[in-house]
Amino acid sequence: MLTDRQFWLQQMDKMVRPVLYNLAKDSLRIAMPKVTSIHIDNKEHRIKVQYVEVLGRVLSGIAPWLQLEGGSPAEVALRKQYREWAIQGLKNALDSNAKDFMNFDIGGQQLVDASYVAFALVRAPWLWENLDKKNQELMMKSIVTTRRFKPVFSNWLLFSAMNEAFLAKFGYSWDPMRVDYALQQMEQWYTGDGMYTDGTSFAFDYYNSYVIHPYLAALVDIIGSKTNAYKEMFEKIKKRNERYAVIQERLINADGTYPATGRSIIYRGAAFHHLADMAWRKALPKQLSPAQVRCALTAVIRKTLESPTTYKNGWLTIGLYGDQPNLGDFYNNQGSPYIASNIFLPLGLPETDTFWSAPAAKWSAQKIWSGENFENDHSASLK
Repeated sequence: MLTDRQFWLQQMDKMVRPVLYNLAKDSLRIAMPKVTSIHIDNKEHRIKVQYVEVLGRVLSGIAPWLQLEGGSPAEVALRKQYREWAIQGLKNALDSNAKDFMNFDIGGQQLVDASYVAFALVRAPWLWENLDKKNQELMMKSIVTTRRFKPVFSNWLLFSAMNEAFLAKFGYSWDPMRVDYALQQMEQWYTGDGMYTDGTSFAFDYYNSYVIHPYLAALVDIIGSKTNAYKEMFEKIKKRNERYAVIQERLINADGTYPATGRSIIYRGAAFHHLADMAWRKALPKQLSPAQVRCALTAVIRKTLESPTTYKNGWLTIGLYGDQPNLGDFYNNQGSPYIASNIFLPLGLPETDTFWSAPAAKWSAQKIWSGENFENDHSASLK
């Protein structure tokens, strides 16, 4: 019987291996299917940008684990292999003579994808430190090239801000205006009970988790270390992070399913990017024990990956429970579903951490739907 951690590592390895193994071998463009959503807007263009997309999405999810040291001999060996693949893969992506060379300036979608690469490097400074100076410069310039793209007036403002936060963290010249604009606008879009509108109108989807809360949490850390200008705002953001984590945990049903509402539902476990991020940061609110969150997230991983059609020839399909082409959106390509790797963030905690070492615990839905007496839930303004 696998422990929860062994199960998570097994599922992470299954998901991520084809991407990083092939990129390290300079064969990603050959091996990666050129699949797009049946609702795609511009197939040729979406295939062109899928390589930076899959790189950022995969690395942003496994970055905390790559950063970690120690563990069982099997885990240490697996991490060593992934670190080698990640570094070689990044070098190939930045080498204009490599088959897997990646342009970051093909189109606006790459503002999004560059920010996930930046997020990975912020979460795993080890990756940055183990790139040689030449490749560090190439990476910095690649990310800076995406400044030419105007972000959509939505969560995309945070992608611009993350790229600047990356530059700030690693000692490059950065643009405080791009960060300030994103932070001030998100504050305008805060609507109450831990949730933001994504642009000018509210949508009942998972973008508060896919992007908004995890990005804001990272900006609080990085920009908060550079200036005290946002002290009051950042205190509010932390409280909202906690409230939304409570809501997220309650969305996970007793069997690991959750409401399949809104766009980008094919991102599978990334619907709980925020809850996973809060667990990894050790920032969970007091009413959520690390053990109950581990068990809830394990149920989500199990449910979203158990269908026999989740993978086709080793690659993630477009769907939530297996291959469900109609669930795709106009912007989905083969790289898109790999944002699901962000549910694995708590692997960045050592196996001795309470998150992993505490005995299994029921999460809220299990307690409520088995008839246990349970604390009621109340909204919070937090404006």
